[in-house]
Amino acid sequence: MSKKKPIVIGVAGGSGSGKTSVTRSICQRFTDKTILVIEQDYYYKDQAHLPFEERLQTNYDHPLAFDNDLLIQHVHDLLNDKTIEKPVYDYKVHTRSNEVIDVEPKEVIILEGILILEDPRLLDLMDIKVFVDTDADLRIIRRMLRDIKERGRTIDSVIDQYINEVRPMHLQFVEPTKRYADIIIPEGGQNHVAIDLMATKIQTILNSKI
Repeated sequence: MSKKKPIVIGVAGGSGSGKTSVTRSICQRFTDKTILVIEQDYYYKDQAHLPFEERLQTNYDHPLAFDNDLLIQHVHDLLNDKTIEKPVYDYKVHTRSNEVIDVEPKEVIILEGILILEDPRLLDLMDIKVFVDTDADLRIIRRMLRDIKERGRTIDSVIDQYINEVRPMHLQFVEPTKRYADIIIPEGGQNHVAIDLMATKIQTILNSKI
């Protein structure tokens, strides 16, 4: 008997919206052997050919920052039951690391990222499309706490980046992708009802494939 095609789920939303919390909460309702998460952040373009000063100018919230060609190829490989080598991005040098992560296909593939619903080629691969919709004030607070704690950023640099890059890119590219969502989850990981419904839907699809 041939192996069933994996379920592909896209989880999008603005920076700090709670995409990761939603994804993590869904994963907790299944075994590690069931769900695979592919973060769009791992697929920033390789910038090794650029001087370091130019890399510092990268707008990580713009669609052109992502290597969607590689991501799409990897999704196709996973759908065809092939192992992929997921790239690793090094934010300290602003380019792709030499390290890769071997990833094997699973029954459910969650694609998570701010612009995961922006590319029509990715949309065509998804069975379920989710947009995590959280108020801007919560998103900026969450981003500020994360960048200061995890990335050693200053408050001024976080605010400057938010005003000049994050907010304009959100309004121009991220927010419009909400129209493609099958499900909109307000307030991210705190919305337990929506997450339970998502988990139930996934389980129903899995059961139908048996």
